[in-house]
Amino acid sequence: SGDIGEFDADGYLKIVDRKKELIITAGGKNISPANLEAALKAFPLIGQAAVIGDGRPFVSALLVLDADMAPAWATQHGVEGASLAELAEHADMRAEIERSVAEANKRFNNVEQVKKFALLGEEWLPDSEELTPTMKLKRRGIHAKYADEIEAMYAQ
Repeated sequence: SGDIGEFDADGYLKIVDRKKELIITAGGKNISPANLEAALKAFPLIGQAAVIGDGRPFVSALLVLDADMAPAWATQHGVEGASLAELAEHADMRAEIERSVAEANKRFNNVEQVKKFALLGEEWLPDSEELTPTMKLKRRGIHAKYADEIEAMYAQ
């Protein structure tokens, strides 16, 4: 069927990903991006996450600030009236997101952990280049639109 499943403790099969969405790193490790993305989006400041790493030496992520939570965080931290783009560049916001990524990484083994991320200051909307009408990631569109940001994470 092209689906990837796992059995839970009670023996029920749970579909967790699509095979075609598997990331195979340069080292040959198969990684399910959906699990990492869900762990990252569990943090209130992260609205969307796209994990990158197919054919790459390590896993990275494009992260989008949550359009509702980021301004509320900014107000609490004395950064009034900043746009999402400005907040994505703000040192305190980046530090907060770094803490969230580090916390999410604790749930995964070393090869699966997000080593670098790019924090994006524009919201991804349904039925756009980045998302389908049902809010699923359009990976090809994301890779094309953010090619420069992706390459910058792997430079050096």
